Amino acid sequence: MKYCSTRGGVSELNFDDAVMMGLAEDGGLLIPQELPSIKEKLQDWRSLTYQDLCLEVLDLFVGESVDRSKLKAMIQQSYRSFRTSSITPVVQVSSIHVLELFHGPTYAFKDVALQLLGNLFECLLNRRGERLRILGATSGDTGSAAIHGVRHRKNLEIFMLHPFGRVSPIQELQMVTVTDENVHNLAVDGTFDDAQNIVKALFNDVEFKKTQRLGAVNSINWARVLAQIVYYIYAHCRVAPSAESPVVFSVPTGNFGNVLAGYYAQQMGLPVEKLIVATNSNDILHRLFIKGEYYQEGVQETLSPSMDIQISSNLERYLYDLCDKDPKILRSWMMEFQASGKLTLTGNHLKKAQAQFESVRVDDEETVATIQEVHSKHGYLLDPHSAVGYAAAQKISSSSPVISLACAHPAKFAGAIERATGNPPPEPSELASLRNRDTRCHRLPATSEAVRDFLEKTVPKYD
Repeated sequence: MKYCSTRGGVSELNFDDAVMMGLAEDGGLLIPQELPSIKEKLQDWRSLTYQDLCLEVLDLFVGESVDRSKLKAMIQQSYRSFRTSSITPVVQVSSIHVLELFHGPTYAFKDVALQLLGNLFECLLNRRGERLRILGATSGDTGSAAIHGVRHRKNLEIFMLHPFGRVSPIQELQMVTVTDENVHNLAVDGTFDDAQNIVKALFNDVEFKKTQRLGAVNSINWARVLAQIVYYIYAHCRVAPSAESPVVFSVPTGNFGNVLAGYYAQQMGLPVEKLIVATNSNDILHRLFIKGEYYQEGVQETLSPSMDIQISSNLERYLYDLCDKDPKILRSWMMEFQASGKLTLTGNHLKKAQAQFESVRVDDEETVATIQEVHSKHGYLLDPHSAVGYAAAQKISSSSPVISLACAHPAKFAGAIERATGNPPPEPSELASLRNRDTRCHRLPATSEAVRDFLEKTVPKYD
């Protein structure tokens, strides 16, 4: 398996080089040059455990970069900390199947990929005899999941940016209470998009990236998307009547990484009838698939803050497919967006996108109503992000099983739950104990210069 950049300047990379590079050096995103087919494998995969299925899927993409026996051990280690043996169980709530992705150490779906990525980084770095400084931005859950995936690791150091005051209190505590020497939390005075733009700017400075030995854990890193493909296949195996039966997935998303993993699973041969892009009031993706208009507006603060995003960094991977993998067209689209803040799809491009994705916008009022209704009628608590996906799923007409992705434990967003139900959600002891721990965080202006200066002054002990 070889990897290339969406913008055409990088190709023929091995898996380990693609993982370590993170963002391609031409500014694009790394993708497989060809996707494998899984159609003939699905029947045999239906009885596999999550870990065994993960091994089969990842082995198709890893090639010779990681020996299969080492990959198996890595997968077992990565999911040992999950609170259920099925890792991502499926629970039926009324007519909708809820895929619970929040049973990892930080109670969010990001754990599924980032526990694995931390072990993968360590394996590749040990083999190469190298160190890595991870730089990332988070709208909430990526930060804590990434930090918990790499803390204590001697050859990894992490710098995680989050928008000051724009993540939930629990999300913030999950990050700033990790005070290991290799963990640096940076609160920037801006939005998530500001933080994400800083990260991209520093990665696009190739010389700085090399001298600082920067790596990525955001979903710009292909390994993140790859790990998430697994739970789409796992859910299909648990819900679909047969290996050939189609299902519908409803995916709450802001950065497009989660639903993109479902798209790749579909392209590999998983029978998916529909992929629903469920957005909150920050509906840039909804506008794209409804009207072909992708343009920035001011970020609105909502009850689902991890989706309060205006620039969906993973969309570029899909756009590459949409323009028939022509890097010249892709580059022109991205240059247009960078220059004007707007990208427009028309004609066959728009028709193709609308055939591949449906979209639904769910505002805060409907989010609260969905949490309240599902709890009162079915005794099931949805966090606000999961409620966005569930509300969208209810609007779709299909005779196929509908699977809605539940992205976080409701206790991480207690304010929204109490507003909807009148009571705060039960809080796991691991989350409650965070309030009594020491914290460490650095507050910075939302500029690449400020973050660059911090990185340069924070010299790792191994240098």
